[in-house]
Amino acid sequence: MERERAFAKEIASLEEVFAFLDECFVLESIGKRESLAIALVAEELFTNLVKYNTGSHNPVIVSFERDGHVVHLELVDRDVDRFDPAAVPEADVDAPVTQRSPGGLGLHLVRAIVDRITFEYQDRVMRIQVDKKLEPAHA
Repeated sequence: MERERAFAKEIASLEEVFAFLDECFVLESIGKRESLAIALVAEELFTNLVKYNTGSHNPVIVSFERDGHVVHLELVDRDVDRFDPAAVPEADVDAPVTQRSPGGLGLHLVRAIVDRITFEYQDRVMRIQVDKKLEPAHA
């Protein structure tokens, strides 16, 4: 069952995003560990849309769907200028802190947590989709 909600495009909306996700986690019986991972992914992606997608202040649509052992999370930002997160270079996490460039760690973390991530930009609409496989329930 898919659930979808619109959130004001501002960092202050994260509390509402988390509440929405918590509802989804309960309704879909998602465990604590996986809930925390998915919430962290949503926070990083939502924050990036707020910070880097310019051109409008339209609400960001967050969709949540569980399909068997996979959670699909989608964020859609409409009427925005092009920003391609896929073009952000991989963060060099092995470099000393003093030699690292700012930015990119959030996307690095998201890529490490999820099993699939896609970015689409068409007709001024940014769509980010992630899939996270759930661990089988223990008997």
